[in-house]
Amino acid sequence: MRLPFRLLTLGWLWLAAALPAAQADTVDAHHYDAFWLWAGVRAQPSVLACANRLYLLSREVRPGNPARLIDQRPGIPRLQDTEVWMVVRVETLQWTPAIYRQVLRDLARWREASNRVVGIQIDFDARTRHLQHYAAFLKDLRQRLPADCQLSITGLLDWSANGDPAGLDALAGVVDEVVLQIYQGRSVIPGYESYLSRLGRLKIPFRVGLLQGGEWRVPPGLESHPYFRGYVVFLLNQSQSSIPAQPSSCGPAPKG
Repeated sequence: MRLPFRLLTLGWLWLAAALPAAQADTVDAHHYDAFWLWAGVRAQPSVLACANRLYLLSREVRPGNPARLIDQRPGIPRLQDTEVWMVVRVETLQWTPAIYRQVLRDLARWREASNRVVGIQIDFDARTRHLQHYAAFLKDLRQRLPADCQLSITGLLDWSANGDPAGLDALAGVVDEVVLQIYQGRSVIPGYESYLSRLGRLKIPFRVGLLQGGEWRVPPGLESHPYFRGYVVFLLNQSQSSIPAQPSSCGPAPKG
């Protein structure tokens, strides 16, 4: 017997309501081994016990006349057993000679304290259409760094879809890695899967920046991408994220 269209429609609606809604995966930091630790975020011992690499905010470069370098860390870290990246949050590329000198001085002091500081990360929201200008700044910075100091940058998801090929190629010749952030502020960017599925233009070793307690689904093909190196989780205070009440043990880190 062929049921009327209206009854079929009602039947599908009833079935959809009866099935459980698909739940987004939640980022449990204990399943990863690389983290950002920002100013004002309390250390989570059970998470940091899983860390093989840490990106630690050191200072911020803020606009002004001249630009100002603002300290974001009260003391020098002492993490002999963990790979450390010194992060400089940047709001302007108009650095003065004094800013360059202080950043290099910080790097030397962190290393003198027996930290395994392998590189510097520049956290700057470079506009997608101005990547070549940003690449020129990074090339100059790279020439000032010690030969054994790597250079990392954060990147916007829009680079993967709309980045100028010439700008992306210029970055590829300068930086050692880019970490593409799927969040903005304390919220995951809607549609991040679509952006990450269009990484064909990117010829730079990259990681994906996740938000602790935020949504995450692995897009098809991501972890088999030839330049994919793993993940970095941005840590939050417990009141800001869905941190498990009972911390899980450190699991095997994703590829990287």
